[in-house]
Amino acid sequence: MTARGRAGIAMVCIVHAWQAVMITENLETVVAEIAAEMAKRPDRGAVAHYIPELARVGPHAFGIAVIDADGNVFAGGDADVPFSIQSISKVFTLTLALGKIGDRLWRRVGREPSGSPFNSIVQLERECGVPRNPFINAGAIAVTDAILSGHQPREALGEILRFMQFLAADPTIAIDEAVAASEQRTGFRNIALANYMKSFGVLENPVEFTLGVYFHHCAIAMSCRQLAMAGRFLAHSGRNPSTGHSVVSPQRARRINALMLTCGHYDGSGEFAYRVGLPGKSGVGGGVLAIAPGKASIAVWSPGLDPSGNSHLGRLALEGLAKRMGWSIFGV
Repeated sequence: MTARGRAGIAMVCIVHAWQAVMITENLETVVAEIAAEMAKRPDRGAVAHYIPELARVGPHAFGIAVIDADGNVFAGGDADVPFSIQSISKVFTLTLALGKIGDRLWRRVGREPSGSPFNSIVQLERECGVPRNPFINAGAIAVTDAILSGHQPREALGEILRFMQFLAADPTIAIDEAVAASEQRTGFRNIALANYMKSFGVLENPVEFTLGVYFHHCAIAMSCRQLAMAGRFLAHSGRNPSTGHSVVSPQRARRINALMLTCGHYDGSGEFAYRVGLPGKSGVGGGVLAIAPGKASIAVWSPGLDPSGNSHLGRLALEGLAKRMGWSIFGV
């Protein structure tokens, strides 16, 4: 190679390094600005009152954590406060179930947006007990049943929890037993959904076993920092970019992201895709896991919900982040 060629390569490397520094500095500023903006907003939504333990959480918290491809963490607000991840756990149980039984899972649950509330029984009745997708409650119960098959409930729950700890590289992640007990005491709609699916043979295990595992994995408590870490594999073609460890194939990561985009926010999924333009999964604890493919894993938390059961400030924060960073999958 000529001296001119070597000089050209060196210049390209310098430019790329400079661009990476500028993006990092810009992201740090954007995250700090969003955290400050969300802290001042008076419109904070309403907490989930139908789960007594969640009703105890005040609406004033807001946290955000963004982890880029190099493992840099940019956090703001209450990013290290644990909260009940609720339906966000469905992303990880779906990943586990697909690893266990592959595409056979789709015989028991569909892949289409529901257009109905997350706990609707009307749609389930109309479709002969087969849930519309794995992120509504009925679908997640069916996915949980697939993980449970061949195991005792404690074993299945332990596998789910260890998977979350492994992805987040944090063995301290645990289940909030008070939230789990609260859900078991008041989860009458979920009990009805599970029994209805059992009547059609969609569930293989005893209903009380499947629901016990379901209520407990929804009660896993994590911070924004931990949750963003756990979701990194979905931002990088199924692989943890820091360790090189492959969690799922690139094709499976792409398909999980597609389901998150179309179904991750229940009957608010279209609005989220329209305004944010990123795959995401919400939970009624106020958390949202969002994925900027090839760029970052993002977690936000604010307990106040909108009428669809999604974090009000969480969606506003992600909309601002995607716009300022140019991260929408549909372009700037």
